[in-house]
Amino acid sequence: MDDLIELTASAQKHFARLMAAQGGDAAGIALSAVHPGTPAGDARLMFCETTELTGDEWSLQCEGFALYVDAASVPYFKGARIDYVEQNGGGQLNIRAPALKPQAPAADASLGEQVRYLIDAEINPKLASHGGRVALEAITDDMIVVLRFGGGCHGCGMADVTLKQGIEKTLLEKLPQLKGVRDATDHASGARPYI
Repeated sequence: MDDLIELTASAQKHFARLMAAQGGDAAGIALSAVHPGTPAGDARLMFCETTELTGDEWSLQCEGFALYVDAASVPYFKGARIDYVEQNGGGQLNIRAPALKPQAPAADASLGEQVRYLIDAEINPKLASHGGRVALEAITDDMIVVLRFGGGCHGCGMADVTLKQGIEKTLLEKLPQLKGVRDATDHASGARPYI
């Protein structure tokens, strides 16, 4: 596991400065995955106290600090690189962790996996701007994708337009074996539609 994260020398100096400025009451810096495996996947860094450590963390001891990654987050930081770039009197911390975001399914993945990936990676991030989302219900024998809207899309007067001109267009373009998309949502029961 020693090759889990590449922490550049400039990032190590940056973290050591942060720990020194903290005053010595923190045990180290904790790194965790937030919404891993989704388009919103991100990294969270924060100071941590000894009492917050559970003992199953991956840790990296550096001069002036220790970096801790909680056990549940470890798979999402495999091959990650943390760098600090100084510029114009300030700096920018860059965390590159490809496993945090959804990974495209393999070429031999099931049609369901491919549809779910497109929903998570391309469709739901667009719907999220309206507080909405869509989930895969089924794929019929005649290659029709059945979806259920949620959030701001549940009950929205524009759901049919979104379904046909947005979602269906995207899915048929990327997966030409599909024949169409159908909505299984009871829009009359939507509590907070966007429109």
